[in-house]
Amino acid sequence: MESFPQSVNHLIDQFSKLPGIGRKTAQRLTFHILSLEERFSQTFSNALLNIHTKISHCSKCHSITEDDPCTICSDEGRDNSIICVVENPYEIFVFEKTNSFKGKYHVLGGVLSPLDGIGPEDLNINSLIDRIKPNTEIMLAINPSVEGETTSLYLAKILMEKNIKITKLARGVPVGSDLEYIDQATLIRAMEGRTSV
Repeated sequence: MESFPQSVNHLIDQFSKLPGIGRKTAQRLTFHILSLEERFSQTFSNALLNIHTKISHCSKCHSITEDDPCTICSDEGRDNSIICVVENPYEIFVFEKTNSFKGKYHVLGGVLSPLDGIGPEDLNINSLIDRIKPNTEIMLAINPSVEGETTSLYLAKILMEKNIKITKLARGVPVGSDLEYIDQATLIRAMEGRTSV
């Protein structure tokens, strides 16, 4: 390990735990913060603390919010008859950037992954079923990974018993990619071309 002071090494270690941040990038970030005024560090640390003290999960859709229910669930102008099911809260914001989906959302909180010990009871499936009313359309917008496809098939199987319309994103989304990296035009086409399961 480099012979940096202990507090510098500690911050480098913390940055290194973030996705996509290697040790060299963590060092650059640490030394950049060290070059800034102390006021920045205080503001930055407050922002990190606020993430955990002010943010909670919406009791309806399980997205992140400062108010419960979240602004999307509270919006009476949105279409209650279509629920877009996503893996995590970030993907809601990916869809919202397209300005083309006017329904509601539901966050599963992950995907089925037996190797990681994640089963149906670990996901927000029961609360999704509780939200279903007659004439509801469930649009499955789960990442097209092996685990995502397995989760979609599992959901389709249990939702078919509800006698509702079940759709999924069209195949414009490449297999193995994450929704956050899909361009808006592709995402809009995928939503418009969704197919029945």
